[in-house]
Amino acid sequence: MPKQKTKSSAKKRFKVTGSGKIKRKHAFKSHILTKKSKKRKLKLTHDTLVHDHDKNNIKGQLALK
Repeated sequence: MPKQKTKSSAKKRFKVTGSGKIKRKHAFKSHILTKKSKKRKLKLTHDTLVHDHDKNNIKGQLALK
């Protein structure tokens, strides 16, 4: 059986940590930044973890199953 390919879009958007968790960036930080508060933009800068409900779907896209 051939190997499962990794989705290129998922490869660019997600990183796996050493403990197996999946990191992601926040959305809404690319344009129309003038109307957003400094506090809101600062919070969007930092990475966060993928929610548990989405973890299996993303692991499948990254061919980690």
